[in-house]
Amino acid sequence: MAADDMRILVVEDEPDLLSSLAKALREEGYAVDTSEDGQDGIFKAESWAYDAIVLDVMLPRLDGWELLKRLRKTKKTPVLMLTARDRTSDRVRGLDTGADDYVVKPFDLSELQARLRALIRRAAGEVRNCIEIGQIVIDTGARTVTRAGQAIVLTAREYALVEFLAMHRGRVVTRSDLYEHLFNEDDDTMSNLLDVHVSNIRKKLGHDFIATRRGHGYCVEG
Repeated sequence: MAADDMRILVVEDEPDLLSSLAKALREEGYAVDTSEDGQDGIFKAESWAYDAIVLDVMLPRLDGWELLKRLRKTKKTPVLMLTARDRTSDRVRGLDTGADDYVVKPFDLSELQARLRALIRRAAGEVRNCIEIGQIVIDTGARTVTRAGQAIVLTAREYALVEFLAMHRGRVVTRSDLYEHLFNEDDDTMSNLLDVHVSNIRKKLGHDFIATRRGHGYCVEG
């Protein structure tokens, strides 16, 4: 799911790993914010509605354990913990503190991405990989969309938008929610970028796939 399509926070103090993770996740279509220390990480985690957080354990200023402990007082954001520690006690501590999953460094990037997709699916109440809406099928595992059995080519951001609306089908999603979940913190929320993506998706999936609710936002009917 995901990229959901969605907005991810990566909190990691190793610059090279942080950069490569953010790049890989953005290429998957996620909007990605980053933090290099725990204090900045908890500030962002509490200030924005992320779909998932990738959290390193060993961080300056505030370690991952304490960050997670604080976050769980106010938010249920899915958290995937990263650590070089492979002791059972550390994994148990992470899960007991409120982590949703745990990956030990060095890790396989494709596995981390798959685990993230699973976390986001579960948080949205989706246990299956495929979401079917009429003739349109969204496979959140393969990150593909078909219409009447024909593959539809979407950009990463278009896919993210389709998946996010599909996961919230039947509900109106506000423009501010879409910007918060789909775009990076540096993107201009006053631009018409969202309208352009919606227009392109309608051309590919049909004008009626995404309904506009004037003054409110967009909706995909289930």
